Amino acid sequence: MTDPFNARRMALGAAKKFLLDSATPAPQASARVDAPRLTAALLENPRMSRSRDRILANLDEMYREAFERAKTTGDDAQMAQLDFAYRREQLYFEILLDVRDAASSRRD
Repeated sequence: MTDPFNARRMALGAAKKFLLDSATPAPQASARVDAPRLTAALLENPRMSRSRDRILANLDEMYREAFERAKTTGDDAQMAQLDFAYRREQLYFEILLDVRDAASSRRD
């Protein structure tokens, strides 16, 4: 039986969609000033993106807290599971950050 929630498939699908949809020119924004909305134009020109170090530090902090909780309870299985999950998520984030960097350098 296959897992209905396949994170790797979802990440690849999102990356394909991002790369293929961004290849088509986005419609020009109107001159009106409206309240900010989450649109394709806004996503293409982010005002402030998180740095690679900040994202990975947040991931590290989140997993470190969970690992320490499992360590205090002596749950070796949970500690091993968290260690594997941390390394997997770190790899996913690094891949997505590489895609983000490549897309931003393509726009420049």
